[in-house]
Amino acid sequence: MQPMLALLRTFSWQDLRHHPWRSAAAVAAVMLGVALAFAVHVINASALDEFSQAVRAVNGQPDLELRAMQGPLPEALYERLATDPQVARASPLLELSAVAQAVDATATPNPARTPLRVLGADALLLPPMAPALMPRPWDGADRFALFAPATVFLNTAALQALGLPTSGPQGDKDRGSPPPTVLLITGLQQRVPVQVAGTVAAGGAPLAVMDIGAAQDLFGRQGALTRIDLQLQPGTDTAAWQRTLHAEPGWPVNAVFAQPGDATQRISNLSRAYRVNLTVLALVALFTGAFLVFSVLALSVAQRGPQFALLAVLGATPRQRLLLVLAESAALGLLGSVLGITLGTALAATALQLLGGDLGGGYFAGVRPALQWSAPAALVYGALGVAAALVGGWWPARAAQQLPPAQTLKGLGTAASQADRGTLGLVLLAGGALLALAPPVGGVPLAAYVAIGLLLVGGIALLPWGMARLLAALQPLAARHTLPLLALERARRMRGSAAIAVGGVVASLSLAVALTVMVASFRGSVTQWLDAVLPSPLYVRSALSTSSTTGTEAALLPAGFAEAVAQLPGVERVQALRASPVQLSPTLPALAVLSRPLGDNPAQSLPMVGEPLSVPAGRTGVYISEAVVDLYGVRPGMEWPALSESFKPFACDGHAQAAIFYIAGVWRDYARQSGAVALDRAAWLRLTGDARTSDLALWPREGTDTATLQTAIRTLAATHAGRTASAGDHSEALVEFASSGAIRDRSLRIFDRSFAVTYWLQAVAIAIGLFGVAASFSAQVLARRKEFGLLAHLGLTRRQILTVVAGEGAAWTAVGAAAGMLLGLAVSVVLVHVVNPQSFHWTMDLAVPGGRLLGLCAAVVVSGTVTAWLAGRAAAGRDAVMAVKEDW
Repeated sequence: MQPMLALLRTFSWQDLRHHPWRSAAAVAAVMLGVALAFAVHVINASALDEFSQAVRAVNGQPDLELRAMQGPLPEALYERLATDPQVARASPLLELSAVAQAVDATATPNPARTPLRVLGADALLLPPMAPALMPRPWDGADRFALFAPATVFLNTAALQALGLPTSGPQGDKDRGSPPPTVLLITGLQQRVPVQVAGTVAAGGAPLAVMDIGAAQDLFGRQGALTRIDLQLQPGTDTAAWQRTLHAEPGWPVNAVFAQPGDATQRISNLSRAYRVNLTVLALVALFTGAFLVFSVLALSVAQRGPQFALLAVLGATPRQRLLLVLAESAALGLLGSVLGITLGTALAATALQLLGGDLGGGYFAGVRPALQWSAPAALVYGALGVAAALVGGWWPARAAQQLPPAQTLKGLGTAASQADRGTLGLVLLAGGALLALAPPVGGVPLAAYVAIGLLLVGGIALLPWGMARLLAALQPLAARHTLPLLALERARRMRGSAAIAVGGVVASLSLAVALTVMVASFRGSVTQWLDAVLPSPLYVRSALSTSSTTGTEAALLPAGFAEAVAQLPGVERVQALRASPVQLSPTLPALAVLSRPLGDNPAQSLPMVGEPLSVPAGRTGVYISEAVVDLYGVRPGMEWPALSESFKPFACDGHAQAAIFYIAGVWRDYARQSGAVALDRAAWLRLTGDARTSDLALWPREGTDTATLQTAIRTLAATHAGRTASAGDHSEALVEFASSGAIRDRSLRIFDRSFAVTYWLQAVAIAIGLFGVAASFSAQVLARRKEFGLLAHLGLTRRQILTVVAGEGAAWTAVGAAAGMLLGLAVSVVLVHVVNPQSFHWTMDLAVPGGRLLGLCAAVVVSGTVTAWLAGRAAAGRDAVMAVKEDW
């Protein structure tokens, strides 16, 4: 150990001092890969932790939660559970979604609307069940305010969003003044003012708590509950007790029990594939960083070849030379990892401050969590950086170990590479192809990621074999031209060195090609999907629709509104669309039930995958998205009893009948990763009687002025809301409009912004690969000084020698570009047909942008040739000529 440390302090440190920028480039590559991957981990871990804390604060500490698959629970069910001898406490709750607007004078001018979750609860049951929800009246408020009608208690997020003071009325100025007033808006027809009497401790998104009886009266939900939280008696067998309840006559079949942690587990499972894919994408920089470490150390070993040979003569064993280079690579990796963890932490803190916890997937939208730094995670990602550096340093270390001392001291370089049959590469490629067929593990395509790695490594391992075959085929074409023949023969006979030199280009180019094909395929499929799901020129929805209220009752248009719009002059046709959540399983995210007119040919309204099936008599046809197939294990041609049960109304006599749903087809949906079910609107109205709508699709008559039509619809909305609307006054618009073209353009802009990072990673990867070519050529030049000196003595001019070097570079990078193209196409097939379906439960059509890929390959070949020419300029100088005299 002591001799090794002494060599690191002297032998290795001197090389670092003479070439600091070269080592800094390797450290920067490792740092960048570690920083991106660790930042993604910290951001997602922080967001998930914040979400979990908010769920625990709102849900409290029950043993079980009882909810309906869809719709409300009957209040009579609470009485049954509260009197059960196995139940210690039962807490009824009513949850509503609203949009809040402060109307008090203490609020900011022109107050903005904010989505608000309203929770009606029994305050007497909150301290033992959900203490974070317990109302805390402000100083001076009535002590019975927590039971008062039209009175709410807001958390800090709601107070800040509404511009209200977090500590309530303060001082003599506010003494005796009325409490702040907030307007709660749920739909066009319900706008109710409430007073703010205090706060609650619960964190998370904006939240309001009020008495459950007051909430039922205020919003017209008498006899309805959203959930019932239960604390059981100690020693109760939970599973057996649930089975007893389900066996009781009249027990509602669409009531489901859930564990308190199921909500957190659902969002964790839903976002896991997204988080893993982001992490893998970030590790692309670390993967190419390993090649940069390889290139830097290969150049360093080539430059210090005589010194390594002298160490061997002085007694250093091959194993010691191997360990010395590995120690150097570990030092580079360690420094890069430490800097990467530091940079990743700073990136995560900045992203959490500016962007919140959402990285574009929509799973943690609106969450602004505190930074959650984990030492074990830092050690894991730091170890990945060191491991990548060690992998990159292995081959240079082996070169130092196998270095022939006598031949190296004479400056004769290394022997030509031996024939390679390509067996290892073929085995790796076959293994990658087989792994690509494996199923996901826990919803994550781990086998597919390993398959991509095997394809890349196998393809690079085949480079010497492929290079020999291709250059041998090109040799007759250059037989009569001296300089091209020299370049081809040198590249063919030193194909092992050539393969090492262009390995980084092959890896980076193949990843760039794969990402380009994947993004092009995804974008093309999304464009086709948007054309299919946006058939009408104009869409109308409630102005209360936001990412937080979509699908909730707060954003619904009232019954009869669609029919009234259809009667307006200038409207040719109207389609009513409705989205409603259904919770079929406590461990899976809510399913979206979409009702829209489908007619006899659903393929005209939905982007179907395959031909739809005929619906048997007595069955109600439904069409499921691809995610439902994977998540729920159902297929076309099957009946779906669980969905049928969710539509059964609550009836104590148990005689209620529901439709028998028949799965008639699968359609492609890129908007809802948790799954969607589409059924005809007539069937929805027959089963639910609920004629409210989420959106309206409008076909104006030819020649109709769009602005005039929009004004007429706004006036109609105001009439339904019981208000008057003056022409040109859109300050409090009740509905909003969007053209299909605007929705399409906005969706594609979001798509392009989401995938912009992939183009940046491609550029970084290719730049690292080209740096590797430059470093490898520099190493080859140093080892071939006598060869170039001999060529100069034989009469070749400096320009001709540079032509030979550039020709070798062109030959090497051309083969590397061809291999990178083929490998990239193979990897893109895995990404498109395996990774995406296993990660996000949707498919896409493979699209190969040929022109863009050819341009990318041509740019790499030109850049590689120029890089080789620049690296070889030193070979044609006086040092190369004088090097021949060293043997005189």
